Amino acid sequence: MSGADERLIVALDVANPLAGLALAKRLGPSVGFYKIGLGLLTAGGLALAGELKAEHGKRVFLDMKFFDIPATVEAAVAGVARFGIDFLTVHGDPNVVRAARAGAAGTGLQILAVTVLTALDRADLDAALIVPGTMEEIVRERAARAFAAGADGVIASPREAAAIRALPSAAGRLIVTPGVRPTGAAAGDQKRIATPAEALRAGADHLVVGRPIWQAADPRGAAEAILAEMRAAD
Repeated sequence: MSGADERLIVALDVANPLAGLALAKRLGPSVGFYKIGLGLLTAGGLALAGELKAEHGKRVFLDMKFFDIPATVEAAVAGVARFGIDFLTVHGDPNVVRAARAGAAGTGLQILAVTVLTALDRADLDAALIVPGTMEEIVRERAARAFAAGADGVIASPREAAAIRALPSAAGRLIVTPGVRPTGAAAGDQKRIATPAEALRAGADHLVVGRPIWQAADPRGAAEAILAEMRAAD
């Protein structure tokens, strides 16, 4: 493994494993941590995860967002853990988090609980009949409940990172933030975004960045520019 800054996680939101591997090779030693989501997973992403870890020394985050009855979640997480994955997402409901912790027991797999998806805003929560309250209040409460259930960390937008980091139960836990956009980048379908430096200063441990890197004409240059923005927050 190179000395890459693993606070940056590059989302391989590409069409297939070959495209994902090609992107990882273009990024080279600049990036040491990759996220594989559902779109790529159903196209062979688990095989790519294994290759990135075993042959290229990278860390891998599977963004599967498990949400099911506890027995099913526990079994699914135990299956994922056999692949030596580093991070796995589940929905932040306490019963789901507890089941995921049971499935990961005895392994190095870290469970990250999703609070509220970064593509949603209060109007979306209203449409889904979610309880009243500001987005920050709901995210903070979901994070607190996930930590109490045993989550190693949470997924939240940079806008709520500071509120989560202020929780007593957040000590020693991870905050992983999607919705990060380098200065001047388009928001895309994300509604609660921040720059890399803003996200880190708010308390994030890892930043997940996809399109601003893989859609760039020079992906490695784009990744290195983001890393430079991150270093500005140190």
